[in-house]
Amino acid sequence: MPIFQLTDRLTFPDPNLAEDGLLAVGGDLGVARLLLAYRSGIFPWFGEDDPLLWWSPPERAVLRPGHLHLSARTRRALRQRPFEIRFDTAFDAVVAQCSGVPRPGQDGTWITPEMREAYGDLHRAGHAHSVEAWRDGSLCGGLYGVALGGAFFGESMFSLEPEASRAALAALDRRLAEWGFTLLDGQLPHEGLLAYGFQPTPRKVFLAELERALKTEDHSGAW
Repeated sequence: MPIFQLTDRLTFPDPNLAEDGLLAVGGDLGVARLLLAYRSGIFPWFGEDDPLLWWSPPERAVLRPGHLHLSARTRRALRQRPFEIRFDTAFDAVVAQCSGVPRPGQDGTWITPEMREAYGDLHRAGHAHSVEAWRDGSLCGGLYGVALGGAFFGESMFSLEPEASRAALAALDRRLAEWGFTLLDGQLPHEGLLAYGFQPTPRKVFLAELERALKTEDHSGAW
């Protein structure tokens, strides 16, 4: 399995060369490289003691905006006690909360200080966004990700109160559908995402859908 060493040159190998998902090592987390990575169907993912690793999994979790599935219990709870939903008012706080969420089978977090700084830069450049669920002036849950063209790449979510992260995800799904987005990427398929209606999608299909999505109107800037 080839794993490519990146240099200072702003380029990535063909993502189809990542047999088991890991494509490259090295490079940097500058805004220009991150944007190129997402446009190429690649994302960074590494632990606190790892080198910078770049991935293009053989399968992606993909949702068509407007087709999010929430259980009847969740829909009822959100109707009875809705959250106040905000966009891009507490991006750094959302990322910080996501970095502290315990993950089954993981020691520590992949949202390292270096990653937090990089996505903060991407947010200030108008390409990374947060969706936040608030109640009584307190941030209860949310998510963040990257938007390019008609594609949104979900990065992480957290919840400090039942249903808070689902409220944020539902709000994101509505916003993306209203704006004509065609692709919501959840990265790696797993049981939790599949329950929301995400579909396991082969890399070649994902890359073709991403290419089409990137040709649509871009929604950069504050949401």
